Amino acid sequence: MKKLIFVTMFSLLVTMSAYSQNVKHRQMVDMPTAGNLERGSYAMTLRMFGNGGLLVGVNVGISPRFSFGLSYGGENVIGEGKVNWNVNPGIQTKFRLIDEQINVPAVSFGFNSQGYGAYDGVNKRYQFKSRGAYAVASKNFDMLQGLGFHGGINYSFETDDGDKDVNLFFGADLTFNREFRIFIEHDLAMNDDELKDIYGSGSGYMNTGFQWTFSDQLFLQFDVKNLLKNGQRDIVREFRIEYVEYF
Repeated sequence: MKKLIFVTMFSLLVTMSAYSQNVKHRQMVDMPTAGNLERGSYAMTLRMFGNGGLLVGVNVGISPRFSFGLSYGGENVIGEGKVNWNVNPGIQTKFRLIDEQINVPAVSFGFNSQGYGAYDGVNKRYQFKSRGAYAVASKNFDMLQGLGFHGGINYSFETDDGDKDVNLFFGADLTFNREFRIFIEHDLAMNDDELKDIYGSGSGYMNTGFQWTFSDQLFLQFDVKNLLKNGQRDIVREFRIEYVEYF
């Protein structure tokens, strides 16, 4: 069943196609922005992480304000030996409540049960916890080709490690020449400092990413995560491919 879910989602990633449109980014490295897919569009994402890990996802713009998505993957998908599949598929929803105006940021509410990195079956959580329920605001400015600031609050439902705190996150992105975008974000990880000998130790997760817009539809991104080496974890490197199309 787990293999069937992964193969089905990967097939969607490869076979779906239509015509080109520009879209606003909806996520920086791990944290969401208030951006959303347009109605009738869909985004397919392939994320590669440590230990041969792959995570595929499909997100669809249901209306001008609402999107819905699914994701699934696991460790050792690339490599030898048994694949360590994630326990459940990830579910993502987002609703944009307020559109951005000159003096007003865009505001969105959402839910994301997909965490990142290895899944810890003992503590029933991902290496980087899923966002859970969240609210996020974004404001963009016309500097170079675009400067954006983002900040939000979330509550992750991965609480079997004993940490049930509400969390805060914020970040910024800067676009150069319409093709290159850099991200920097900081997740305070207020909900991830209970198991200090395994995970966070209180300094939070600082991540950065570099995105190349290969075309209006195809985005390639290289991310460097946990720059502060929070807890017992080292710096993490990931690569992501995203393809956006319209029905």
